[in-house]
Amino acid sequence: MTKAKTQNYLRIIPLGGLGEVGRNMMLYEMGSEILVIDAGLSFPEEDMPGVDYVIPNVSYLQEQIRSGRKRIVGFLFTHGHYDHIGALPYLLPKLGFNFPMAASELTKGLILKRQEDFPDQPKLKIKSVKDGDIEKMGSQFTVEFFRLNHNVPGTLGFFITTKIGNIVHVTDFKFDEKPINDLPTNFEKLKNLGKRGVLLLLMDSTGAEEEGHSLSEQQIFENLEKIFQTQKGRIFAATFASLLNRIQQIITLSEKYNRKVVIEGYSMRTNVEIARQLNYIRHKKGLIISAQESLKLPDSQVTVLCTGAQGEGGAALMRIANGEHRYLQLRKGDTVIFSSSVVPGNERAVQRLKDQLYRNKVNVIHYKMMDIHAGGHAQREELAQMIKLINPKFFMPIHGQYSMLVNNARLAQEQGLEEKNIVVVENGQIVRVEPNRILIEKEKINANYVMVDGLGIGDVGEVVLRDRQALAKDGMFVIIGVVDRLTGRIKGSPDIISRGFVYLKESKDLLRETRKRVIAIVNKSTGGPGAVNWVYVKDEIRNKIGNFLFQKTQRRPMVLPVIIEV
Repeated sequence: MTKAKTQNYLRIIPLGGLGEVGRNMMLYEMGSEILVIDAGLSFPEEDMPGVDYVIPNVSYLQEQIRSGRKRIVGFLFTHGHYDHIGALPYLLPKLGFNFPMAASELTKGLILKRQEDFPDQPKLKIKSVKDGDIEKMGSQFTVEFFRLNHNVPGTLGFFITTKIGNIVHVTDFKFDEKPINDLPTNFEKLKNLGKRGVLLLLMDSTGAEEEGHSLSEQQIFENLEKIFQTQKGRIFAATFASLLNRIQQIITLSEKYNRKVVIEGYSMRTNVEIARQLNYIRHKKGLIISAQESLKLPDSQVTVLCTGAQGEGGAALMRIANGEHRYLQLRKGDTVIFSSSVVPGNERAVQRLKDQLYRNKVNVIHYKMMDIHAGGHAQREELAQMIKLINPKFFMPIHGQYSMLVNNARLAQEQGLEEKNIVVVENGQIVRVEPNRILIEKEKINANYVMVDGLGIGDVGEVVLRDRQALAKDGMFVIIGVVDRLTGRIKGSPDIISRGFVYLKESKDLLRETRKRVIAIVNKSTGGPGAVNWVYVKDEIRNKIGNFLFQKTQRRPMVLPVIIEV
C-alpha cells in the first residue's frame, strides 16, 4: 500500500470577523485536523428587522465532520467579549461537544455563565490556561498562550507551532504600560516570540485607521478621579457590561471617596459577580448595595454603575432617563458619565439618550468632553510596533471592516514586508500558507450570515428578511373574500385589513374601488362554477391589486389575499 503524501501547507479559513466588526471565528486546517479560534456574534444591521444576533455559518465545518474527512482537535478562545464567545451556544449543537476547549480563567467563567441560559445543552468542559502554558492540539498543532492587554482581563494571544512554521494569532489588544487591574504589556516576551522565527502574523485591524497610540487606562483613571473629586451629587457611570477594567476603576474610586455602589443591568451584574468570584474585581465588603438601599443615603455617597451607554431602549440608563426605574429617578445635581465610545450605527440612539438626560437637568460628561474612555484596540503606532516585535515573514490582517484590513496591510508594508507576502482576505476565502509562499485559493466556502431570531437559528433567511423589510416600509393589505362554492362568485363585499399602509377610516374611496376590482378579478378568474385554481386567483388579486395600490399611493404594501369557500 502506497503511503499518502504528507500535506506540507496550512489552510486558514475565516468564518467571520473580516470585512466586518464582530462575529469573529477562524479555522486553522492542516491535514485532517482543524483548530478553531473564537465563536463570536454580531448585532443586526438596520435592514434586519426582528433579528437578535448574527452568527458565523459553520456549514463547512458540519460537512467536514459529518463526512469524516476532518475533525476539530481544539477550540480556543481569545477573550470574553461576545463578539468572540457569544455564538458558542448556537454553534455547539451543530458541531458537537466532544473536542478539547481552552480559555483563560475569566473567559471560561463568562462562557460557562452564558451557557446557563441554555440548560438543555451538556455542561462544557473548558480547560483554564494562562500566559506561558503550552497545549498539544491533535497531531498538527502545538499552542503556547501569551498574555495581551485589552479592556477585559484574561485576553490571550496564541503562538501556534506547525510543521511548516510558527503562526502568531494576535486578537484585540493594545500596549498599556500602566493598565488598571492588569499587568503591563510584556514587551520582552513578545520580542522573544519574534526571535523564535514567525512564518505568519495574524493581527487585529480595528484601530488601523487611527493615528498614534491608544490611551492608557491610568490616564482614564486620573480623569475619572477628577469627576469624583468635584461632583457632590450622585454619579451614574454607564459603560459596557464587559468592560471590567473600567468597572473596577469606578468601584475603586467609589471606595476612595466614600460612595456605595449600585449595579444596574443584568449583564453587568452577572459579569461583575463572575469577576468577583475569580478575584478580577475587588472591593470592600458591603460596598455594593441595592438601588432601594441607596435611597437612604445622601446623594454624595452614591455611585450607580449601569448598562445602556449605547442608548439601548431596554437598558438600565434609558429606563432611568425616562423615569421608568422603580427606585432611581434623576434629579438636578446628578452627574452621568458615558465611559465608552459610540459604536457605529448607535449615534442617533445615544444622542436621543443624551437629550433626555439634559431634559432631566443633570450633568453629562462623555469621551468627547474629556478622556474618560480608552478603546481596547491598538492604534497605528502600536500595530507597527507589534509587527516589528514579531517580525513575521507573512502577514494577514484580521478583525475589522475591509478598509481597516487594507490599512493594516499597508502599515505592514511600511514596516518592510513585501506586498506579495501580505494577504487581505474576506470571510469564506481560503488562505494557503506554505513555507515559502502565501496565497488565496480559488475555492470559497459559504460564510453568509446566519441569523438568530428568538429560538430560531438560521430559519430567518433572505426571503423572510425581504418580507419584513417590505412590511416595515409599506405595511400589509389583507383582502378577505368569501366565495360561493357553487357559483364561483364573491358573496357580499370583501373585507379589508390594513396595517402600516393606510388608515381605513380616511381612505374610503380607495377601499371602495379596491373592493370592486377584487370582485371583478375573482369573477373573471373563476369562470363560474366548477373546479377553480385558487392559487391562480390569489396571484391575480395580489398582482393586480398591488399595481392598483401603487398607482394610487406610490407605495407597495404586502398584499395578502385570503379566499374562503362556503
